[in-house]
Amino acid sequence: MNVLSFVQAFFSDSAHWQGYDGIPSRFLEHVQYSLLALAIAAAIGLPVGLLTGHTGRGGNVIAVVANAARALPSFGLLVLAVLLIGFGLLPVMIPLVVLAVPPVLVTTYEAVRAVDPAPVDAARGMGMRESRVLFRVEVPVALPLILSGLRTAALQIVSTATIAAYVSLGGLGRYIIDGLYQRNYEKVVGGATLVAVLSLITLALFWGVGRLVVSPGVRRR
Repeated sequence: MNVLSFVQAFFSDSAHWQGYDGIPSRFLEHVQYSLLALAIAAAIGLPVGLLTGHTGRGGNVIAVVANAARALPSFGLLVLAVLLIGFGLLPVMIPLVVLAVPPVLVTTYEAVRAVDPAPVDAARGMGMRESRVLFRVEVPVALPLILSGLRTAALQIVSTATIAAYVSLGGLGRYIIDGLYQRNYEKVVGGATLVAVLSLITLALFWGVGRLVVSPGVRRR
C-alpha cells in the first residue's frame, strides 16, 4: 500500500472517530498541550524580549540563552524530566517550553530593535513615558515580526508535542507511537497526517490574527 492508501484507510475507519482514542479526542488533547506550552513560552519570552529590545540591553545574553536552549534535544530533555519529576504533564511541558521560548524571545527582541528610531525619539520628545513609547509606538510596528516568532514557536510545539505519547499521555502522537509498536503503519501515517493538518490550521490562524491586529500601513511595509 502507498501512503495515500494508508491515509484513506485510516480516516475511513469509523473506529478511529469514536471513544477516548478517537480522532476528535486525540486532536483536542494535542491542541490543549500545544496551547498550554505556547502560553507559557509567550509569558516568558514576550516580556523579556520587549524589555530587552526596548532598552537595548541584554542582547548578547539572549543570544547565548537562545542558542543553548536550541541545542537541547527535546526527547532527551523529556527523558531527563521524567527521571527527575516522574510521569505527567509537567515533564512534557518542560521540553516544549524550552523549544518554544528561543524563537519568541529572539524574534521579539529583534523586532523591537528594528523599529525606526525617529518616531521613538519623537514620542520621547513629546514627553511619553517609556512604557507608553514601548506599547504605543514600538510594539505596533514590531507586531508582524513578533507574530512570526509566535507562529514559529507554535509550529515547533505542534510537531514536537507528539512526544507526550512517550510518557503515556494522549495527543496525536499516540497514533504514531502505538502504530509503530503495533507495526500498524496505517495508524502511523494517519497520525502524521493529522499533525500536518494541525500545522496548516495553525498557519491559517496566525495569518488571520495578523490580518486582524496588524495595522494595514504596517502590513504594506
